[in-house]
Amino acid sequence: MASFSFGTGNAAKLLRMPMYAIGRIGTLIVPRGRTWVFGCGAGIGDGALALHREATMAGHRTLWLVRSPREQADARALGIRTRNRDGLLGWWATARAGVIVVTHGLGDVNRYASSGGFVVQLWHGIPLKRIGLDSPVTVQVPAGIPAASLVRRLLTSAYRAAAQRIRVLPAASHRSRGRLESAFGLGDDRVVVTGEPRVDVLSAGGAAERRAAASALLTRTGPLLPSQRTLLYAPTWRDGATDPAVPRAAEWVRIVRMLEEHDAILFIRSHPLGEGVYSPPWSSGRVRMLSADLLPDATPALPRIDTLITDYSSMAYDVGLLAMPVVYLAPDAEEYGQERGFYGSYTDVAGDDYARSWEEAIDQLDQLLGDAGSMAARAARSTALSAQIHAYNDGHNTRRVYQAIRARGISAPKGER
Repeated sequence: MASFSFGTGNAAKLLRMPMYAIGRIGTLIVPRGRTWVFGCGAGIGDGALALHREATMAGHRTLWLVRSPREQADARALGIRTRNRDGLLGWWATARAGVIVVTHGLGDVNRYASSGGFVVQLWHGIPLKRIGLDSPVTVQVPAGIPAASLVRRLLTSAYRAAAQRIRVLPAASHRSRGRLESAFGLGDDRVVVTGEPRVDVLSAGGAAERRAAASALLTRTGPLLPSQRTLLYAPTWRDGATDPAVPRAAEWVRIVRMLEEHDAILFIRSHPLGEGVYSPPWSSGRVRMLSADLLPDATPALPRIDTLITDYSSMAYDVGLLAMPVVYLAPDAEEYGQERGFYGSYTDVAGDDYARSWEEAIDQLDQLLGDAGSMAARAARSTALSAQIHAYNDGHNTRRVYQAIRARGISAPKGER
């Protein structure tokens, strides 16, 4: 499994400083055109795909910058024009773009050609843990690096300067808006409450239609009967460290036994940048990996999930749009809060009854799956949390984002009045 940390990433960024300078000079010379260029750290999906569809339907010329043959194949299957992100062609496409759309960072497109561009940062989740300028890990440097304090200040300045290129940053609500303004160092003229395009798939269309589409995605892992219950375990990224909640052998025995008793399937969605061995020590059809390689964007699969298990993932906010119960499993909540920090307190989201171990989580899951009243109560709690953080649940977030972009001076496509 891939592992990545801010320390190693920042070290690489420092080594690339001359390339940033050269790229900046190039963007001062090359005029920008009207093409919308897209990139996404998770692959062909997320809010970038939703906005790509909106822009394409409106008549804009679009181009997706891909990082791998897999992304190129996924884009081709959807009829999306592509170009490799890296190299001269990727730089040229980004430098000429009229609109640059990203979901993770400017590295989603060619990182050396975004200066002077109209950047739309869709982000990839509502912040629960502190991010960006609000979190010290953002400017973390490897141990032993000379003049570490000076380097961290340099990285902070570079991060703040890069964030100033953002012209539109959608927020799910005014509460989320405040977090994003702080994390990116932006004013309220750039962070707009439109709802997030990435969750439109949870609201658009009918419930039966959404569930059928999600079932088709989940069957990539194997057969899934309509009567079977489904659980999703989605631990968050721990900056390259191993997830402390990876089940031990004895815990796997209890997990599988609980799944068999309730005729349930457990899907595991480990973070693509995380580290940990999440499969049981023996083969079990009750536990299935839902990796990013198999499904780059997990959000469209959520309508077929009955219960979410997570620690600090923003999915906890999203699944309330589906009235989905959440079991919180966070054995390191106190330590994580001290090192990374939360917006508010963790118990504001997870409550005082969050599980500190798999033993406690299994007990909660067993009760939920066996008692309709417990399931309904936990679903209501999830819905209430989501209502506090999602201002919209109408499936039109992407349209509002597109209108916000147009309102900031982006030209209409040729032929549109």
